[in-house]
Amino acid sequence: MATEDYTFQGWMGLDKECVKGKMVWQSYTPKPFDEEHDVDIKITHCGICGSDIHTLQSGWGPTIYPCCVGHEIVGTAVRVGSKADNGIKVGDRVGVGAQSNSCLKPDCEECSAGVEQYCSHRVNTYASKYPDGSVSYGGYADYARVPSHFVFKIPDAIPSEEAAPMLCGGVTVYAPLEKNGCGPGKRVGIIGVGGLGHFGVMFAKALGADKVVGISRRSDKRKDVLEMGADEYIATSEDADWFKKHAGSLDLIVCTVSSPKMPFSEYLSLLDTGGKFIQVGAPEDLIPAFSVFQLILKGISIGGSIIGSPEQIKRMLDLAAKKGVHTWVNKKPMKEANQAIVEMEEGKARYRIVLCNEKHGAKV
Repeated sequence: MATEDYTFQGWMGLDKECVKGKMVWQSYTPKPFDEEHDVDIKITHCGICGSDIHTLQSGWGPTIYPCCVGHEIVGTAVRVGSKADNGIKVGDRVGVGAQSNSCLKPDCEECSAGVEQYCSHRVNTYASKYPDGSVSYGGYADYARVPSHFVFKIPDAIPSEEAAPMLCGGVTVYAPLEKNGCGPGKRVGIIGVGGLGHFGVMFAKALGADKVVGISRRSDKRKDVLEMGADEYIATSEDADWFKKHAGSLDLIVCTVSSPKMPFSEYLSLLDTGGKFIQVGAPEDLIPAFSVFQLILKGISIGGSIIGSPEQIKRMLDLAAKKGVHTWVNKKPMKEANQAIVEMEEGKARYRIVLCNEKHGAKV
């Protein structure tokens, strides 16, 4: 029986004040190793996601403290179960996204349909509980232990610091784009061009959309967004009557905004007849009210989407490798995680912050 000669240590949030840059580096006990199906990963890179901030401050509900956040993990497989999925072997460069487990039972409607992210027994990569009651811990750490079904080989063409943010931020927008037919003949809008939205612009373009429009409050990101591949840019707080000028101009909108103060009715007006509005940003409060006639009179539909399935993650990585999709990254040393989450909360990321574990060979 293989055993590890390493310890599990990471940046731990002890209470909701930790989001102010007060995480503490300490040891923790991971789930018991499943000798058949688990993988231990020596972490080289971990992206910082908005979910990390929400969780650290208990924004979406009470967090299980102490918690180690981070669900955009890339590193090296150092211990692999005998029946591991995805052909993973010791030494492989692998990654993990926001989900680390689901029931995977044949009678589970979601798991059997390949949409494991909607399984009612989903286990998140951090601040969640496995069926045996053990707690999941994330990637602001030296090592991670994850069931192999949710561990993926990283294509050689994608650098680790670029792959890490794709595993949550990337697939969160790729999945609804793919599912809702983004491709030739489609006009696609991405609302909120930050960490999620910049992936939305690039993946919409990579999927072949006829027109991609970046939509944000201010014009300061216009140059970047056009460089990412957008054909047009709308600054909603600066462009007068933007929702009238661009009314009916889009077939699909993916909204990454997490503010409950979004101009929701105005966003809906951008859709053409039969258009779809998909929300992926998760505000901590209610979104604004709107008139149902905006839906009825134009046959518009509203939906939501959460992360992506394992198969969608694989397809996304393949597309990124083939089409040369490159994450816009700000690299920070793992030892500076506290400063990095404060910068993330202050909106300084352009466009994803990635923690680099220098003691495991990552370079800043």
